[in-house]
Amino acid sequence: MEFNLNSSLNLLNERLISWYEAAVKNIPNIIVATLVLLIFILLSKLARRITSRIMPRVSNSKALNDLANTLSYLLVFIFGLFISLEILNLEKTVTSLLAGAGVLGLALGFAFQEIASNFVSGIFIALSKPYQVGDIVEVESYFGEVTRISLRTTSIMTFQGLEVLIPNKDMFTKAFINLTTTPTRRMDLAVGVSYGDDLDLVEEITKEALREVKEKVADKEVEVFFDEFGSSSINLKARVWVNYTANSAFVESKHQAIKAIKKAYDKNNITIPFPIRTLDFGIKGGKELADSLSKQTESPLSN
Repeated sequence: MEFNLNSSLNLLNERLISWYEAAVKNIPNIIVATLVLLIFILLSKLARRITSRIMPRVSNSKALNDLANTLSYLLVFIFGLFISLEILNLEKTVTSLLAGAGVLGLALGFAFQEIASNFVSGIFIALSKPYQVGDIVEVESYFGEVTRISLRTTSIMTFQGLEVLIPNKDMFTKAFINLTTTPTRRMDLAVGVSYGDDLDLVEEITKEALREVKEKVADKEVEVFFDEFGSSSINLKARVWVNYTANSAFVESKHQAIKAIKKAYDKNNITIPFPIRTLDFGIKGGKELADSLSKQTESPLSN
């Protein structure tokens, strides 16, 4: 037992001596590697500072700017760390780290494919800026104001007061309407007038009424087209372009337009008819309405 203990102590002593000799031998390399790492730490801070000044000119997204600042710091620092390991003749360690990072990145890519897709889409959205906070957008069945843009989701506050979180992948790959970037919008109104009205007068009165809409675009003329012969009216479509200056501007303009048309029609005795149904009892195989009424008057109950 004593022999084994002495042998173990001798082996440990030899190993410590070899490590000490290797450390003493590599003192110059350790000093150089430490200096290189310190220099790259300073360079990484400088890179982060430069990136923080450049990114606000490229993107208004705070999340993207913070991400770019962190990445610039880490890239420079990791590059300096690898150089320091090379100076210490730890090439195998560098290779193992790179291989491990590659395998880890591949595994995470498969495991979090949807998250990665939304993340990348968020970066492209921040750079291309198809919409910004405060814009009024319509995507699929959601319609409202963009309140927040993160690297994974976009928040939309609907006009009913509901917050909707939409994945950035959908906002980047699917079609959506940005009403804020199109400040003018055409409003289409369907109206029906009586068959007894003068259509030329109807056309002129409708145009005059819609010219008074508050948000009407000055350089675009009102258009009126008669569309079809309806069951109880001659139908027309009126078109007017309005300025989309605020969330409720379009709704308010439509409200004004309908009131203006109704008021103008009433003033000029133009009728907007109710739906009319004609009951015909004289079809083949049927009976005349007069016959039906005469039979009812001749029934026993009537006597």
